[in-house]
Amino acid sequence: MILTICPNPSIDCTVELDSLNVGQLNRVNSKTETYSGKALNVAKGVARLGEECIATGFMFNEHAKVFEYALTKERVKHDFVYCEGKARTNYKIIDKKAMLTEINDRGEKVSREKQTELIESVKNLSKLCDIAVMSGSLPLGVEHSFYREVLSVIPENVKKIVDTGKDNLVEALKTGAYLVKPNIIELEDYVNSILHSHKDVISACRTLIDHGAQNVLCSLGSEGAIFTDGSKSYYCKSANVAINSTVGAGDSMVASAAVQIMKGADAEEILRCAVAAGTAAITTSGTNLFYKDKYDEIYKKISVEEIK
Repeated sequence: MILTICPNPSIDCTVELDSLNVGQLNRVNSKTETYSGKALNVAKGVARLGEECIATGFMFNEHAKVFEYALTKERVKHDFVYCEGKARTNYKIIDKKAMLTEINDRGEKVSREKQTELIESVKNLSKLCDIAVMSGSLPLGVEHSFYREVLSVIPENVKKIVDTGKDNLVEALKTGAYLVKPNIIELEDYVNSILHSHKDVISACRTLIDHGAQNVLCSLGSEGAIFTDGSKSYYCKSANVAINSTVGAGDSMVASAAVQIMKGADAEEILRCAVAAGTAAITTSGTNLFYKDKYDEIYKKISVEEIK
């Protein structure tokens, strides 16, 4: 079973426009709301691949029921730490060129008491799981070191996957991680350098490995992804598909990678499946994740090559 840990759930409001005109009137073509957060998206992706998953993290009372309904609909079990207040709302503005503009809220403040409660919950839930995924930002009142605190209570036999920004990742890697999944921009931020080639990406990934990661899966956007353990490195190019929205593609990659790691797949299969899920996700509109039939279709079209 896979455990996902979501510290900062969000209501994602996706607005589609013909074009975004800054400083001018904009008219909405369509608007959708989904109840997510990076690790909750991962949980949904795991369920869509037919595997068992349980989601935990902070949940805010005023919106708890809609989140729980959305997860139950996807056949995802959940066991949250409940806090006072509302979930944050993130705005994702997409124009007809599939250009994405994001405005992310920080959300309610979470007390130290609730933080301790979640650490204890993860300690207990992770004993039942093969994989633990922690991803996303942190709410107000929670320090970057919370990533280290949470991940440090997970048993050594449980493989940890982390997908978060630089400051959280620095803390997370102090406990070690089986896999981290930066995108190219996040990786450049981590090493404070522009990465021009696959060799540059692999070199930057080795920095993460030196700091505690066993494997790195780096998303290159429409170009695909690279997987490396520091010794052997692989590249998988994305299939050519119509792009409707890039939101959720990274979370879909993490979900698929987690499933394959749980199954004991090798690096090449983990990478191929991750790229298939990420590519399938960009064919859906708004913040919707991939569908299994599209995932299967794309999987057949892509292949993995070793980078020498």
